[in-house]
Amino acid sequence: MHAYRTLAIPTQIAEAVRVSRVSPQYGHPVHAEVATGYGPCRLCLDKFTAGADRRLLFTYDPFDGYESLPLPGPVFVHEAGCERWDEHAGFPEQLRGLLLTLNAYARGRRLIAQEYVADGAVAPVLQRLLAHPELAFIHVRNTEAGCFMFTVEPVESQIPRP
Repeated sequence: MHAYRTLAIPTQIAEAVRVSRVSPQYGHPVHAEVATGYGPCRLCLDKFTAGADRRLLFTYDPFDGYESLPLPGPVFVHEAGCERWDEHAGFPEQLRGLLLTLNAYARGRRLIAQEYVADGAVAPVLQRLLAHPELAFIHVRNTEAGCFMFTVEPVESQIPRP
């Protein structure tokens, strides 16, 4: 069994977005809205309640701090404050039922494997990817929307963390 951390976006990124209303990485304006979909929030990793929760949409680069080549995309956080997902809490149970794409990367942002999970059985896929000898980190993406959700990283990783 390979141990891992589940890394939501850094708290300071979400806080900066809430205060400044611009993407701290790119300076693009933030869009505020009532949630029309489930998200999830990239900080607490909880799903949004459509029609009720307010969320902020902004440009985020999940490779920042890991690799020099950027790959920005849209992400959401709760407009009101929320707590960052505990990185030692495992894979978020509330997200297992989503259609997921797990992109496994080696150093140099080299994609070494890509797995799709449509049945909620994330654990065996994660363990298979974590066993890859070149693995540096895994990006978990929403298959339906194609967007980044969070990073999974082996506990023994030597990559500087954001």
